[in-house]
Amino acid sequence: MAHRFADAAGTDPDDNLSLPGWLYTDPEYFEVEMDRVIRPSWQIMCHESDLPNPGDYHTLDYLGESVIAIRGNDGAIRGFTNVCRHRAMRLVDGPTGCAKKLVCPYHAWAYETDGRLTGVPMRADYSTLDMKENGLAAVDVALWRGFVFVRLEDRGGPSVAEMMAPYEAEVAPYRFEDMRTISPVRLRDRQVNWKNVGDNYSDGLHIPVAHAGLTRLFGRSYGIEAQDWVDRMSGYLDDNPRSNFWEAVYQKHLPRVEHLPDSHQRLWLYYKLWPNQAFDIYADQIDFMQWLPISPTTCVLREMAFALPDDGLAEDERRTMKLVRYANWRINRVVNAEDTWLITNVQQGMASKSYTVGPIGDSEVCLRSFARKIRGLIPEARLHRAPAPGWSRRPRAAI
Repeated sequence: MAHRFADAAGTDPDDNLSLPGWLYTDPEYFEVEMDRVIRPSWQIMCHESDLPNPGDYHTLDYLGESVIAIRGNDGAIRGFTNVCRHRAMRLVDGPTGCAKKLVCPYHAWAYETDGRLTGVPMRADYSTLDMKENGLAAVDVALWRGFVFVRLEDRGGPSVAEMMAPYEAEVAPYRFEDMRTISPVRLRDRQVNWKNVGDNYSDGLHIPVAHAGLTRLFGRSYGIEAQDWVDRMSGYLDDNPRSNFWEAVYQKHLPRVEHLPDSHQRLWLYYKLWPNQAFDIYADQIDFMQWLPISPTTCVLREMAFALPDDGLAEDERRTMKLVRYANWRINRVVNAEDTWLITNVQQGMASKSYTVGPIGDSEVCLRSFARKIRGLIPEARLHRAPAPGWSRRPRAAI
């Protein structure tokens, strides 16, 4: 298949253009994108400390799959699809739990925490059953700085460590491995294509236009950059007096965090990992968000928050840190509401027949990087309008 990847000068003719609007609404394209982009990608599950004991598990549901990450009796964390090999019953229900064995609630087939099938009622009734061949279906698990990631398929993409390699030195002082979950997983439905969430997250140009609070916090310090597999956004809290109450509280009471260098004390860092998840890193805590696709025009935001334990702090220091984290939440609650309004309206605009593609400015390096990867995986994403239905099932033609 010939692809229009470069012109005579060796440059990509689409590199200064956004992804076309039909990619944000089309059901057929959505199915292709789920297969080529989301299924082979890493997805955060939880922190290692959320699985402290043998049998502790977390689940993650996406793309019609349910995945279990469980700590085995040997201490290792493994991943499996949440599907009994007998009649496809889900083995566990709910986001967390603990089980010495995973016992199917339908016919009581039993699996060890390492996935082995060890219990089958009426075993003699299954004359051809190979117990060794009918253990739980495994999925890949990766541990990166204390966080647990899973992926449904390995198609040779980069590891989480490889994606974050350009910023390892920058994140090292935060001691991710020692962090603990400080809030339960939150799920928030959004009536937008998943890509609109990520596009907005990495868009630096809208900050001074649409986020008055962040603009007050950062002044002119907000910046963006793009590496191969991760976008980095950042801003420094300036020292100007605040008129907003919660911004003033955060600015005044944010304590010095001893394990961080001076350069990180008043730095807000944002990392977006390919293709659909992000860290928000503050001196006081770390938030993690992923946007899981549901349909061409809907997704769910899955959010978690982590921090180092406050056990070593004096009582007044713990109260101050609690206040600062609450102020952080109040500030970002406003930002989230602003972003929700923005992406909802963009999604509506993507459905307009008048919209095909838009220009990408030289400074919009993150949007350019994301679009380039999507086009590389799905060449049809170069088409400004949707092809005739059934295109994904026909023999591939040149684009």
